[in-house]
Amino acid sequence: MELQAREGRLIAAAGLGRVLVATAVPVERDAVVAGLGVLSLGSDESALGVAGGGRVDVIVAGVGAALAAARTASALTAAALHGTPYDLVVSAGIGGGFQPDAPVGALVVADEVVAADLGAETEDGFLSVTELGFGTVRHRPPGELVRRVAEVTGARAGAVLTVSTVTGTAARAAALRERHPTALAEAMEGFGVAEAAVAQGVPVLEVRAISNPVGPRDRAAWRIPDALAALTEGFGKLVPVLESWNRHDS
Repeated sequence: MELQAREGRLIAAAGLGRVLVATAVPVERDAVVAGLGVLSLGSDESALGVAGGGRVDVIVAGVGAALAAARTASALTAAALHGTPYDLVVSAGIGGGFQPDAPVGALVVADEVVAADLGAETEDGFLSVTELGFGTVRHRPPGELVRRVAEVTGARAGAVLTVSTVTGTAARAAALRERHPTALAEAMEGFGVAEAAVAQGVPVLEVRAISNPVGPRDRAAWRIPDALAALTEGFGKLVPVLESWNRHDS
């Protein structure tokens, strides 16, 4: 594939049916890019046109839902203005897993992307913004795509929670699981990426490799290299699915 350097990024001729993968940080981007079959890039570069004849682009969207939403929206808008819109957005990276259903090293694909702490605390407990009447706290990826991803990669399918503060106690982990019984993982960007995608009518998917249990903050239990390796392996298996993805199948 012929790549052209422009303004500190690598640009590839865009094809049809394009996929945008949004990661939070460069090491996650590099893990995805390695799975897609190209070398890692520098810390400030996005990987554009890295697979499927230029159909899959990978960006660093930043940490947290707000920044991830803003950068994903910018990428979607730029592509649309250039006449090469995306047909799918994937939020990808590592995250915490709810035990025992999502052990460290496992891959999870979201059948729901949920903003788990977007709402209000009341004397009667937590109320989501949906319950408050102000919008949605969940987006559902295309069911057939989730099924195909799970089948090809061996990923577990379930809800992935987006939180603004990573869980650090057993009590909060239990409270989240009580509110969201199908939750398998938590991370910080998925809902922001999903909001940006849905606002432009683009389907969204979220894929997470589990680096640590959700619960008490124990750095000794983190397995970040193992999770990044699982992310790379998962995206290596995902290439045929992404290349064949057609949003009209959703």
